[in-house]
This record gives sequence, C-alpha cells and structure tokens, in this order.
Amino acid sequence: MLVLALDTATPASTAALVEVTADGLFGVAERRTVDPRAHGEKLAPEIAAVLGDAGARPRDLAAIVAGVGPGPFTGLRVGLATAASMGQALGIPTYGVCSLDALGRAAGPGRVLIATDARRREVYFATYTDGERVFGPEVARPADVAALITTAGGHAPSAALTGLVEKAAGEGALKYGDVFGVPVEEHLLHPPGAALVAIAAARIREAAPSEPLTPLYLRRPDAVEPAARKPVLT
Repeated sequence: MLVLALDTATPASTAALVEVTADGLFGVAERRTVDPRAHGEKLAPEIAAVLGDAGARPRDLAAIVAGVGPGPFTGLRVGLATAASMGQALGIPTYGVCSLDALGRAAGPGRVLIATDARRREVYFATYTDGERVFGPEVARPADVAALITTAGGHAPSAALTGLVEKAAGEGALKYGDVFGVPVEEHLLHPPGAALVAIAAARIREAAPSEPLTPLYLRRPDAVEPAARKPVLT
C-alpha cells in the first residue's frame, strides 16, 4: 500500500511516500522545505513532486498520515486541511500522529528529549524511552524544561523525566541545546515521513476507519477576535 505522509507542525513542510507491506515499511520519496512562512505555498508542490518521483498518481494512494502537532496554529492547519481534503476527495482513510512521536521514534533507543520551536521563547516537548513517549507533550520555556530533565529527588512532575534524558532531537533542542545541556542529534530536526507512517502502520494494515485530524495546539492562537467596543457616553 502506498501511503502519503504530511507534516507542517514545525518550520518545515514535509511530504513523503512510504510503501507499507505485511513485512515492513519502505521509504519511496520525501521532499521537505524549511520556511515557517511558506507551508501553504510549498506543501502542494512537494506532494506533486514525491508522487512524480515515484511515478504514482493520487489515486494510487491507500491512506494519508498527518502530523497533528503540537505546532503553531497557522502552519499546522495547512497540513491537516490538505490531508483531510485529499482523503475525502480520494475516498481513502486519514490517520493522525503526534509530530513529536515521529521524532521520538526516529531518535531510536535510549532516553530522549524531543523539543520543537514553539516561538515566544518556548518549546513543545516530550520525553521518550526507546521510541515510546513517557511524558508530554507540553509547552514550556527551555529553562523550565531543563529543570525538569535534571531535577533529582522527586521534584519533577513525573519519574519519566527525572535524570532520564541522554540526548535530544528537534529544532527546538538544537536552538536551546546550551540550555538543556544534553547532546543533540543535529541530523534529526523535523518529523520524518517514514516515522509518521511507522506509528500508524498497524491502523493502515488493518484498514481502520478514517480518523478526524484534530490539531494539537496546546495553547491559544496568536490572532484572536477583538473585544467588543465599549459604548461611548454622550
């Protein structure tokens, strides 16, 4: 089965094709553009490019997997809206995966902090052991995350955090690596498409029903409706 993976939860927009078989997963093609202001412009051409790379057409797709965040409001909704509309038009199921989980899985064995840039001098983060999430996702200032992953004596909110981080990945980890104080996997900054599909592979093979792609924002959008105007006394 040919599966399309999309993610726009970070400054990167990613489109990938992955072949899912009974025996495993095989990466076919992936395109990525790192530009936080160009998700809406770049994602559709990336989808067309990976399909072209594989000599495939949209009707050849069996499913779509989308990263649901956490991520900034504007960029995240581009990927989710695209995945949902394509799934509906093609009559194929869509599945959502936490974008941090894809990074956590790709980071491999060990105890890992995944952090992506949440702007406002904050990060979206979660911790993983051997690819499985054990804490998060949350949004916090880098210094607060550093305190959580280094606190001893049971002061951290979860034993999954206390003294259990060996390395970090994600563009937030690279940006604030000096604050976190752990080695950073600099090659792993954005959610890989193959990892997104790997997490959803069981659902894909079972032909599970399509899922609502609910975005994981963790906080309110920057743009809000203005308050009602106060009446002017005369």
